[in-house]
Amino acid sequence: MSRIRYGIALSALCAAMSLSGCAGSGSGGGEAQLARGTAADAPAPAPIQESAGAARDQDTEKQAQAKGGIVSNVKATQQERQVIYTGSMTVRAKQVGTAVQQAKQIVTAAGGYLSKEESSSASDSEDTAMLEFKVPPARYAEVLGKLGKDLGKQLAMNQGTQDVTLQMADVESRLKSAQQSLESLRTLLKRADTIGQVLQVEREISGRESDLESLQAQQKELTTQVAMATLTLRLVGPVAVVEEPEDEPAGFLGGLKSGWTALVAFMKGAATVTGVLLPWMIVVVPVAVLLIWMTRRNRAIGRPSAGPPAATPRDPDPETA
Repeated sequence: MSRIRYGIALSALCAAMSLSGCAGSGSGGGEAQLARGTAADAPAPAPIQESAGAARDQDTEKQAQAKGGIVSNVKATQQERQVIYTGSMTVRAKQVGTAVQQAKQIVTAAGGYLSKEESSSASDSEDTAMLEFKVPPARYAEVLGKLGKDLGKQLAMNQGTQDVTLQMADVESRLKSAQQSLESLRTLLKRADTIGQVLQVEREISGRESDLESLQAQQKELTTQVAMATLTLRLVGPVAVVEEPEDEPAGFLGGLKSGWTALVAFMKGAATVTGVLLPWMIVVVPVAVLLIWMTRRNRAIGRPSAGPPAATPRDPDPETA
């Protein structure tokens, strides 16, 4: 009987954990509403209930008279928004090396840091550098303005934002549900009586731990992106060529342009392959022709000459015989 009860308890627990994982962020709100509904449905003592109802009716009438029949005493709770800031900027500087050091100083003074750096040095006037900074969101606009003014001439700038408030709330809710499920499974593991029950619960615990680690990684990544804005700065020298993205035309002209670009790319590739193979063809083709000629010549020499056709015996004439 204990095994039957244990199996029923384990099945019910697994079903509850599956429903809680599917519900996601709505689990906490549903329980709160259920609790409020239960408390509201419970009957109060008669005197208290009547006095409370009279007071509510009076308040409602006063507010309706003051607001023209509309009750508007509900206060909305504002949730702090979680936003990811990203931006990119291109600046033409007189000396790229000096501008790189100056940009690092500006970002460091604002509480940020350098996360990635790439540079190429062709000459002093054609140098380029690509810097990726992490900047506190509160100082993001200030840093963006200083980089565009103090380093040189600003050529291009793009900014973007992503609101991840609901995503972070969902991950946090699922994380709490996974932690509660693990606690319940660990409690159930202590009550296991047989090896089969222990193995079954341990498998469930292993799967829940993997889900918990994945949710923790998502929460950490989102928190990191929200805590620091990402700013990509591209510095170019005085005569460095800057390739600006062009807007692709739509419809027939866009298709025609794409087809022409593909044809030109194919012809360039074919010309490159021909140029690579041509020197080899100059050497290989004469050798191949000579080998073919010698092979045919040897076959012609080794073939026996054909003599006159032998006379076929004729059948004797029966009258002569």
